[in-house]
Amino acid sequence: MAGDDDSYVYDEATGEWLPPGEASAAAPARAEVRDSAGNVLADGDSVTLIKDLKVKGANQTLKQGTVIRSIRLTDDPEEIDCRHDTIKGLVLRTEFVRKR
Repeated sequence: MAGDDDSYVYDEATGEWLPPGEASAAAPARAEVRDSAGNVLADGDSVTLIKDLKVKGANQTLKQGTVIRSIRLTDDPEEIDCRHDTIKGLVLRTEFVRKR
């Protein structure tokens, strides 16, 4: 089996190594994540804040119009994982962002 050693994907749900086609077919469908305007969001998108947000635990306010780059989707379709220069581990609700 030449070339087959790296063509398997580990499926965390079942704990098995599966061929790539089976792993994607067995993966549960992720709900569409939408911003405040109804645009579909994807990993790596940039978003803009639509209102000022006080950040809990950081004693800081992110102002309306702040651009957040390289978002990551979470298991919750109403939340996105973000990075900001001054805040690590930032999670925002999709109702407060608009796709750029």
